[in-house]
Amino acid sequence: MEKVQIPQVVLNSGQRIPAIGLGTASSPPLTVEQLTPVLLDAIAAGYRHFDTAALYRTEDGVGRAVAEALDRKMIKSRDELFITSKLWCTDAHHDLVVPALQETLRKLGLQYVDLYLIHWPIRMKMDGTNSKMMHFDIKETWEAMEHCCRLGLAKSIGVSNFSCAKLSKLLENATIPPAVNQVEMSVGWQQQKMVQFCKEKGIQVSAWSPLGAYGSPWGTNAVMDSPILKQIAAAKSKTKAQVALRWIQEQGAIPIVRSFNKERMKENLDIFSWELTDEELQKIQQIPQHRACTGEDFVSPDGQYKSLEELWDGEI
Repeated sequence: MEKVQIPQVVLNSGQRIPAIGLGTASSPPLTVEQLTPVLLDAIAAGYRHFDTAALYRTEDGVGRAVAEALDRKMIKSRDELFITSKLWCTDAHHDLVVPALQETLRKLGLQYVDLYLIHWPIRMKMDGTNSKMMHFDIKETWEAMEHCCRLGLAKSIGVSNFSCAKLSKLLENATIPPAVNQVEMSVGWQQQKMVQFCKEKGIQVSAWSPLGAYGSPWGTNAVMDSPILKQIAAAKSKTKAQVALRWIQEQGAIPIVRSFNKERMKENLDIFSWELTDEELQKIQQIPQHRACTGEDFVSPDGQYKSLEELWDGEI
């Protein structure tokens, strides 16, 4: 498989991050035996940025793929790869952050992650098989994230699914600013306010579900069934997915794609050598907007967020 050269973006930490990443979340999660060959195919195609999380239960598989890629000399050193993982809500407490990252590193078989994110601005406690919503303290949790950075366990730190208001609150006390905010972003949920806010604050936006989580139980068909994307793709002899991913790249965000099909993985990398016209960009702005993942599971009458309005601070 021919390898594609992927551009890099410089984060506010000074670290370089590849301009596209491969996500590893799936339902049900792939086993280590299933995921490892997929990631090796991705490395062969040119992917160097891999996104995992404690929640995804794929950290073991990512670690195995890194080790095998080194053994097979597909990469010369671990430094060639950019590995992101995330702190789950049950560990979103000052005293639990470092141990959670240490467990992540154990599963990955690595000494550090390139980027560690707070997965949601949520804290929960498991009571048997049920989760109980707790108070999430942004200031104290971020202090522990900064400690991970100073210990060398994470080269960069950031957040995921934070609103502009929650980012502002975090920045009030942060000694190390978040390098990334990873949010749902696609042509069907364009996040214009967030992209502009992060640009002003020097925070890199990373886009999960850049194709609208097409085919997943909670996903939307707004991206892949869009007649506007279909028209642009036909005119440019590109796929709808390529047009959708190119649009995200042109907004200055980093798409996290999730395809385990070898040919589609390769197609998704072909977004850097061509551009969308101003007319095409204007057409894409006309696509109806709808958030696919509402976060309603994190809203409860006795919890910190009693409505979606409170969870997203009106950014819904």
